[in-house]
Amino acid sequence: MANQPEDPQYSSGDSEKAFQLDGMTADEILETIVAFDDPNIDRQHILEGVLEDDSPYPEVRSAVANTDDPSIPVSTLRVYVMGVVWAVLIAGLNQFFFFRYPSVTISSFVAQLLAFPLGRAWAKMLPNWRIFGMQLNPGPFSIKEHVLVTIMASVGASCTCSKQLHLGRTVDLWYLQLPMPSVISSKISRLGLLSFLSENRRTSLPSRGFTTVRCITSAVSSRRRIRPVCSPMSWMAFYQWMLVMSTQLIGFSIGGILRRFLVNPPSMIWPANLVTCALFNTLHAQTYAGMGNHGGISRERFFFYAWSAAVIWYFFPGYIFTALSYFSWVCWVAPNNVVVNQMFGYISGLGMSLITFDWSQIAYIGSPLATPWWAEANVAIGFVFFFWLVVPCIYYTNTWYSKYLPMSTRTSYDNTGASYNISRIINADASFNITAYEGYSPLFLSTTFALSYGLSFASITSTLMHAFLFFRKQIWVQSRRSMHEQADIHARLMSKYKQVPEWWYMIIFVSMFIIGVVSIELWHTEFPVWAFVLSLLIAFFYVIPIGMIQAITNQQVGLNVITELIVGYALPGRPIAMMMFKTWGYITMAQALTFASDFKLGHYMKIPPRTMFWAQVAATVIAGTVQLGVQAWMFTNIPDMCSPEQKNGFICPSTEVFGTASFIWGVIGPQRMFSKGQVYYGKSTFFFRWSPGVLTHPGLSQRSRTSSSSVHFVPSLHGSYLSSGLTAGFAMSSNFPVVFNGTGLIPPASAVNYVPWTIVGFIFNYVIRRRHFSWWTKYNYVLSAAMDSGVAVSIILIFFILQYPADGTIGLNTIQKWWGNTVYLNTADAQALPLLPIPDSGMFG
Repeated sequence: MANQPEDPQYSSGDSEKAFQLDGMTADEILETIVAFDDPNIDRQHILEGVLEDDSPYPEVRSAVANTDDPSIPVSTLRVYVMGVVWAVLIAGLNQFFFFRYPSVTISSFVAQLLAFPLGRAWAKMLPNWRIFGMQLNPGPFSIKEHVLVTIMASVGASCTCSKQLHLGRTVDLWYLQLPMPSVISSKISRLGLLSFLSENRRTSLPSRGFTTVRCITSAVSSRRRIRPVCSPMSWMAFYQWMLVMSTQLIGFSIGGILRRFLVNPPSMIWPANLVTCALFNTLHAQTYAGMGNHGGISRERFFFYAWSAAVIWYFFPGYIFTALSYFSWVCWVAPNNVVVNQMFGYISGLGMSLITFDWSQIAYIGSPLATPWWAEANVAIGFVFFFWLVVPCIYYTNTWYSKYLPMSTRTSYDNTGASYNISRIINADASFNITAYEGYSPLFLSTTFALSYGLSFASITSTLMHAFLFFRKQIWVQSRRSMHEQADIHARLMSKYKQVPEWWYMIIFVSMFIIGVVSIELWHTEFPVWAFVLSLLIAFFYVIPIGMIQAITNQQVGLNVITELIVGYALPGRPIAMMMFKTWGYITMAQALTFASDFKLGHYMKIPPRTMFWAQVAATVIAGTVQLGVQAWMFTNIPDMCSPEQKNGFICPSTEVFGTASFIWGVIGPQRMFSKGQVYYGKSTFFFRWSPGVLTHPGLSQRSRTSSSSVHFVPSLHGSYLSSGLTAGFAMSSNFPVVFNGTGLIPPASAVNYVPWTIVGFIFNYVIRRRHFSWWTKYNYVLSAAMDSGVAVSIILIFFILQYPADGTIGLNTIQKWWGNTVYLNTADAQALPLLPIPDSGMFG
């Protein structure tokens, strides 16, 4: 794991050009750099980067140095001690608070900030002894050490992206304790767990294997500490561990195998990483050409001022005056007018109030300062068209009986407007009861929730079409291009280090595949191996097109809906199988892209690839194991875990959206939701109704005039676009997968997370970038890092100082009751009121 370049003569002064500029036009240079029309390319500034042997992207130049010093220590004992400690702390704490409301998430920014003074203190205070042949104190805490510690910590944080899987295992393993009939364990899933347990606390259901459902009832009904009363815990812990490792490390191996497509090309900029790079360079006072020559205060001082302001200010929207967070001021004027609240509300409305003063709300879907404006504009177009135009049309025409339901929520309803009661449609053995279902109610969704499924369908097909039309040449070129052949200084600097052989990743993939097969075959999961293989094929098939879109737009297309749809038809009535198929099909892909993002961070900061490999593998295993241990301890020692009356707030709120999906796809099944003749059949047509829009993509007409690699079989389809006078900039920047999927976080996100995000992005990444480019180059990513990390620290301070102590009763009758903390709650928006009352018959539909 030593920092060992292949060329012993290599130094930071070496500068070999990727290609010769003599006689080449700007278009020829551009064609060498990127094989598709890249909206991130700034033609006005591209030659600056090429002439300076720097990145052609000004965003990258402003955040990443174009030099490397291989003598900087990175693989040190100090790194591995600090990295493991942070992986344990962040993974454990995030898992602990994941089940609590209100919750707090400790991001990798916290580790990045705190690791800096700790590393400096280590270098200053500890002696330089040798332990196992490694120096205890190799000298000053270097920027590369700092990067590797943060990457290990971020692996611990990113493991929480599989919390849906963790939550699933909590339900079906710790309450139900496999092996047992999965028909029992699976039906009591996610949101259904709470209602099921509340109605069956004293019911003993038939059982098989090691367990009875009486284990559930004794654990839930008891007011004493929950104690394991069933099967040996070691078997379940081993099952959980195999499931977690298989998911995480298969994703890691896929990301590693495909790094030549998602990491090495200069066009794969991964915008979110630029914020992290800017913070590293700011903390370590690095200077480089890409910073520009703008005057004013230093980056370090600017970061300190902005970070301090963010920490202090968040106490207002986060605790003192929470109405600043949900600043739906129009609703305060007319709190009982349902239509006004539906249009201008932020909680269950469409967010036309436009403003919030809470950075955590603005950056909920990602920092607007890190996402390119053209990508933000695509998201904004999708939001305005589908949620400000289509949703009202659907709602106020009473399509899908929507007037009897709130306009935008994240739960499911029956035909009386009440939350859907899953216990009414299952038998005594927890199997699906079709007669009871027909006598009870179909499942209904709020308008935005229902539309989000349709947009997910459209994004899946449009992603494939977009990748074929625009990325196929890039994919073909990169499949044959080695790292040192990249037209990018960063790739050529990284090519001097020993690369990780692809067979290393293949070994991990094969071993984790075997573990996955063992985990689904030895335990009664009703999940066949062929479905396991199919889920991995889906993940592998989509990871390149989705990864390329994310790497240039900062927006990830989700596979959750398509995996749920496929398994819902292929394995009807098997919610546990549905959960596993979704986990290996969707979460594995998401994990692969998370690791690819980490690879790109190491690429930018010149971390030796083999050192990165071992650090990531170790952190993944440690973090996953710690999370399982914390979860096991919680469900064994915290009374009334996941009960709505849990006195410490451990009510498991994140079960709601995942629980609704479990009802739709696993219990009821998509054939009773989206097939012909069903309530939401129209949404299934999004697969083919909207995806042809990509064929009429105006960018094709623009490309046909500039490149011989254009798609020549579709020009007749986009003549209307040409006649409408669209500009070349819009033609190249429009991206249908982003339009369809940009709002994919609704729910649980709402309008408050999109409208202000778009406004802030427009101000900084369009107005300021165009008019004050030198200021933007020097400070934009530093400001984003300061805001993100400052708010993260402030959230932790508020939680542990003001909310967690005394069970949240601090200021219960004072500050928590004043107008600024209650005005937005006393509105039709906060109460999620429907437009129409339930008919006199007591039901609709």
